[in-house]
Amino acid sequence: MRDFWTFGSAGQIVFGRGVSRRAASIAGRFQPQRVLVLSDRILQKAGIVSPIVTAIRESGVEVAEFLDCEPEPATTIADAAIHAARQVNPDVIIAIGGGSNMDVAKIVTAVLTHGGTYSDYFGHEKIPGPLKPLICLPTTSGTGSEVSHAAVLTDTANHIKVSTLSQYLRPAVAIVDPLLTVSCPAKVTADSGIDALTHAVEAFTATRFDELEVSPDEPFPYCGKQPLGDCLAERAIELVGRHLETAVREPRNLDAREGMSLAALLAGLAFSNNAVAAVHGLEYPVGGLVHVSHGAGNGLFLPAVMKFNLPARVPELIRIAELLGEDLVGLDGNAAANRAVIAVERIRRAIGIPEHLRDLGVKPEQLPELARKTHAITRLMLLTPRRPSEVDLLQILEECF
Repeated sequence: MRDFWTFGSAGQIVFGRGVSRRAASIAGRFQPQRVLVLSDRILQKAGIVSPIVTAIRESGVEVAEFLDCEPEPATTIADAAIHAARQVNPDVIIAIGGGSNMDVAKIVTAVLTHGGTYSDYFGHEKIPGPLKPLICLPTTSGTGSEVSHAAVLTDTANHIKVSTLSQYLRPAVAIVDPLLTVSCPAKVTADSGIDALTHAVEAFTATRFDELEVSPDEPFPYCGKQPLGDCLAERAIELVGRHLETAVREPRNLDAREGMSLAALLAGLAFSNNAVAAVHGLEYPVGGLVHVSHGAGNGLFLPAVMKFNLPARVPELIRIAELLGEDLVGLDGNAAANRAVIAVERIRRAIGIPEHLRDLGVKPEQLPELARKTHAITRLMLLTPRRPSEVDLLQILEECF
């Protein structure tokens, strides 16, 4: 057991409409001679990458670009990005995009700084020391990767997503400009938004820091549910409830976009300190198998896992129901807590998140193997307040099928 909790963040957070215009001057604080920008072709065509690159070049800094990042990036993308980075040997790396682009940039920065290859850093706290400066500009509102200590790649050979977790992965600067999310398509807005909600709910309902069955001296990627993370998670949940559906329906509604950018940021701070748990554990093998987006996979599992955890987290789920605007008058504890599940199901349905594994192409005979792979992710099982057995996980999968 542990008798303390910790909190980490990006080195600096810069938030506001239009703040991406300051990317060149922010990068200049590190006095770079060469900068590598990692992004993707879609954002390049949308006109998001070029103004940032041009401004950095006009400041007298050499800029190289790697624009082949992809959603749910396979290890082959990491290989290609690492090769490109080694040719440039940049002083600063800038990631522009969703969580996938930022995760690739984190892996590239780790390998460029400390050598080896991406697989050397799979697991937690395998990175030996500080990294070259990494600046992240999110263009979606979901992963919170701009402030988190995690990077996820898809191991296509074994059909599972693999994580690298280290406090050294937190970016030097997070530049969060809600205007960069305006061109985000409705489906991506929905998937990333439900991801932010998942992060906040899992952080708020995780195993408490003083109940976590981990030695104080054992490296562990999360500290468990704690007060500061809880504050951030509660605000993130409230913001998602207020703004997500509007952001999906009205992409140019700047108040909704700003609300979701803040929600994703706060949820990223919350989960990367408190925890993610069984929802993510279930999504990793499913995402690796059928290549559903991380957010959509999380959204599919979130209500079922909340229902599973309900006996252990009644007060927290009641609070989530309140934050999502549910009327709890006259309801007893369990019924009020269950309204949180109903609220998440309502949001999920309103924004078009899939509700059944069969709709993603999962076969019934694959469920036992998915349960086995999930149960093997020990850190996420320890962080789930009602510790699931492999049988429990199979039952959740069957319920979601």
